[in-house]
This record gives sequence, C-alpha cells and structure tokens, in this order.
Amino acid sequence: MLIPKYADWNIKFASNELSIVYQEKSRFASQLNSKNWYEILMKKEVAFGRSDPNADPCGYRTILSLELAEKYYKKPGLAKMIFEKDQNYIRPKEVDLLALLESGSIDYIFLYLSVAIQHNLKYITLHDKINLKNMGLAGQYATVTTEINGKVPGKKETVNGEPMVYSVTMLRNAPNKLATIAFLQFLLSKNKGMKIMAKNGQSSLIPMTIQNYDKVLKKLKEFAKAKY
Repeated sequence: MLIPKYADWNIKFASNELSIVYQEKSRFASQLNSKNWYEILMKKEVAFGRSDPNADPCGYRTILSLELAEKYYKKPGLAKMIFEKDQNYIRPKEVDLLALLESGSIDYIFLYLSVAIQHNLKYITLHDKINLKNMGLAGQYATVTTEINGKVPGKKETVNGEPMVYSVTMLRNAPNKLATIAFLQFLLSKNKGMKIMAKNGQSSLIPMTIQNYDKVLKKLKEFAKAKY
C-alpha cells in the first residue's frame, strides 16, 4: 500500500504461526497433541474459541488453517464441522478470548504463537502445512480461500491463504531519517532486535530475498538479499 507513492522498499523480517492454546485445567489437556487436536476440539465436553474473521486477521487465518488441515489430514468436512461448533465463543479480537480461557469458560483458543508465548500460556504447534508459517509453502497455502466482509456494506472480499510475515520500511519523506535508520539497524540485527523477536515467538527471516533491493539504503542492505 505504501510502495511506490510513500516508500521504495520493504524488508520482510519475521514470521508467526497459528497455534492452539490452552491451560493446565483445560479438558483433555493431558491427551492433546499435534496429531489429535481436532478430535479433542470436537468432543462434546470441550469448548473452544476463535476470533471473528470479519474483525480480526487471526479469525480469517484460523479458517484458512482449518481448511488446510482438512486437506492435510484428508478429512472431508473437517473444517465445516469445526466452524459450526461453539459459535457462542467467537469474539472480535483474539486477545478477547484470553479472559474466557483464563476463567475456564473455554478450554482452547486458536491464537498466534507469539501471543501465547508472551502470555506464558500452554500451546501446541501445528504442522507447517497448516500453521501459515513457512514461506516455502506459500503456493500450498494459496490453495485455500475464505470470504470476509468488504469495505463496502453488503460486499464480500476474498482472502487467500499466505504465510504470516511481518515487514518494515521507511517513508521516503521521514522527518528524522537518522533516527529511523538507527532503529531499523537495531530491529533487524541478529543479536539485538531479532533476538528479542525470536524470544517472543516471531522467527527471524533475516536476510530474505526482496524486490526493490537496489533501492534499499546502503546501511540496511545487509538485512536483505537481491532477487535475481
């Protein structure tokens, strides 16, 4: 959205992934693992929450991940069965679900791994073919789509599956370029900002191949690679 009117480049620097988060007293927590999670969620006694896909990216990413899970496990109808269960526990934002989990109102939530780690919650990770983390699986993620409310009332917008990646740029007319460059050097450095990101559940992608590499500032080129 910023390129080319306001900026010339962007550096992809970290990734995240969708996980299933719970607490020690969650029903069947001792049995939960990365292979049987959907069977646990579908148990009648279990309640789980997810965020609203029309209000929160985590919500539509949950839907996309479930569609990928249906393909990966070869379980036709799996995504629909999960979508239709526990409709009462859909909330506007993923962080709104934390209070329900901590109070014991629900047993599990679909949540970004980084949020789980930062809140010291228990979690299981999902296979890379499901979790939207792996840049190398972008083509496979793109095989699933979902619809959310568009910007115009009554209109729908299609969202494609894609890796969860964070990127950063500098505005061309940044009023304090020296401070901006200093911050970016800190953020993108392996033993500084990226170490903090990794500790908090967001894996480093530095250095990653990017477009417009030739327009990246000389002091920041070490954090990216040219696309040939």
